[in-house]
Amino acid sequence: MQQSLRFHAPTSANSWGKLALAFCGFLFTLTTQAQSVEFSKDRFGNDREGLKAAQRELKEGDEWYDMDPSRYELALPHYLAAQKFNPDNAQLNLKIGDCYLHSGFKPKALAYLQKAYKLNPDVDPTIHYLLGRGLHLNARWPEAIKEYKAAQPNASSKDKAAWAADIQKKIKECENGQQFLRKPARVFIDNAGAGVNSPYPDYGPVISADESVILFTSRRATSTGGQKDPETGGFFEDIYQSTRLPDGQWSQAMNLSAPINTDGHDATVGLAPDGQRLLVYVEDNGGDLHESELHGTEWRKPQTLGTRINSRGHESSAAYSPDGRTLYFVTDKEGGLGGRDIYRIQPEGRGPAQNLGPNINTPYGEEGVYLHPDGKTMYFSSEGHNSMGGYDIFKSVYEKGQWSKPENLGWPINTPDDDVFFVISASGRHGYYSSFREDGLGSKDIYQITFLGPEKAPVLNQEDQLLASRAQPVKETLLAAAVPIATAQVTILKGTVTDDMTHQPVEATIEVVDNVLNQTIAAFRANAQSGRYLVSLPSGVNYGIVVRQDGYLFHSENFDVPAGAAYAEVVKDIALKKADLGVKVVLNNIFFDFNKATLRPESTAELERLQKLLAEAPTLHLEISGHTDNVGKADYNQDLSQRRAKAVVDYLTQHGVAATRLTAAGYGDTQPVAPNTTDAGRQLNRRTEFKITGK
Repeated sequence: MQQSLRFHAPTSANSWGKLALAFCGFLFTLTTQAQSVEFSKDRFGNDREGLKAAQRELKEGDEWYDMDPSRYELALPHYLAAQKFNPDNAQLNLKIGDCYLHSGFKPKALAYLQKAYKLNPDVDPTIHYLLGRGLHLNARWPEAIKEYKAAQPNASSKDKAAWAADIQKKIKECENGQQFLRKPARVFIDNAGAGVNSPYPDYGPVISADESVILFTSRRATSTGGQKDPETGGFFEDIYQSTRLPDGQWSQAMNLSAPINTDGHDATVGLAPDGQRLLVYVEDNGGDLHESELHGTEWRKPQTLGTRINSRGHESSAAYSPDGRTLYFVTDKEGGLGGRDIYRIQPEGRGPAQNLGPNINTPYGEEGVYLHPDGKTMYFSSEGHNSMGGYDIFKSVYEKGQWSKPENLGWPINTPDDDVFFVISASGRHGYYSSFREDGLGSKDIYQITFLGPEKAPVLNQEDQLLASRAQPVKETLLAAAVPIATAQVTILKGTVTDDMTHQPVEATIEVVDNVLNQTIAAFRANAQSGRYLVSLPSGVNYGIVVRQDGYLFHSENFDVPAGAAYAEVVKDIALKKADLGVKVVLNNIFFDFNKATLRPESTAELERLQKLLAEAPTLHLEISGHTDNVGKADYNQDLSQRRAKAVVDYLTQHGVAATRLTAAGYGDTQPVAPNTTDAGRQLNRRTEFKITGK
């Protein structure tokens, strides 16, 4: 994969071939065999103008190539122009191969390196290593191993031990590649299409949890300022956004413009699951992380994440936890275990960032961290572990207080080249990353990976009716096929928040509460313009969802997501009500023991919210009512509902609410809100609610 400015592979033996050319350049003239054709008048005297033009191209190419650091991308076009005139010069073919090895099109290097070797087997002391690299990058594993074994470091090299270690690592990578190739992952890899991709480099995709929005980095001609980077010759990086259309395609990507994009480099890093907060890379202080919030349709100016995260080093990648309270990020600051390491930190806390340790970080580089919305599955890229070459994408799960051994996602997701900046949808069905492939639109493109799961027909989509509210049924889109790559133990709750009377969007706060622990897990805001919200709910928790906005009564929902529950999307549109006479509100997080009027501890958070409402509105009078389904005798149901309503009133009066402001009423099964003919309907009818009887 082509590298953006925020991703630089560490110095290694990959660049030694080029250095050896500089030290041993005299060999090209002393040992050139007759097969290698020189750029001389003796050979091209009948075309002196063509020779002069080719020599000019060689000279310009060498100027870029010999810079420190080398400008391979700028040297390559000149070398290719000269090679058209004379395709049979060993040294030129070697340099073209070296340039391709340092480009996004690394597999193209092999043909030129092989030709250089054929024209002159002594073209360079590192030729066998370079041939190994070319074969390796083309997944020709056994041939690559043979060349690596034939590669010998220069006897006088000060880095002989490092060279030998690098060769052994490359051989191990080829052996890993052979193993993965025998059992490839069952996936489709498809170009994301012309809505997202362009003839220019497009990379670094980030998505909302439900795949409705994708943001990415591009170096296209419509970049802000329209200027080119003098170091690479390409346009400066900008961030673009596309949305999913009803037919599943992506809309035409739009430049986010100022204040997100500037005249310099601006790149995507991470996106919150709800798509309301964006992490961006800004090229200052060596490369720092910033955060922007979406207000309506406008992204606000990115703000630095501060010195607890940004350092004098290079911070290149980051990801939010589902609750937004933890940030995972990549940095090469001092004190790490290798080139770049993955750390985590609580931005709102005071403690230092914690290195994830040797289970994750290796003596080599780590990059492209992404945390799945289930809150426990992390994806990242690494040059270590059992990589098949360059950076490979790995998966690790946090269980029992530690990260599991990283699992390579395998071939063809991973390749011998660098595979970095992978993200995956909450469902675990689709992943996104960028790659150079034959079906690309001109340069590096963004691709969608579809995980097929076991060898059986996957259940792609089914509609079901699930009780997420005791007020009304909620339509659920359930994606439940077994997927081996992602556990997908998460529920996505999304919808819009509106005013009950005007139906206009409301920028409400959505709180997620652990009912058992009576703790607020996270708080989000609905979009100011659309009222849309999205909340990621990992499995294994009984959640209370509370929607608040000044001037409105709170609205609550209950979601009990069992441990191991399959991925589900629940669409719930919420209409907030104002405190008008006669308004009724269902208390969805009031729980009683079975067939009793004993309040369960999980009810505490909801009761405290009701208590706070009455404290903030001292003139408010409420009727607390209990309701049942029609199972059992009517008089028993009426008595049970009365006792349950009284239990709520008793709690409130015991916590300082005047008894004169409250009335308990049991209605049994006389006021159903749904038919009692189904389990779902009966559950809706078993409820506690309040009605405003005085203001």
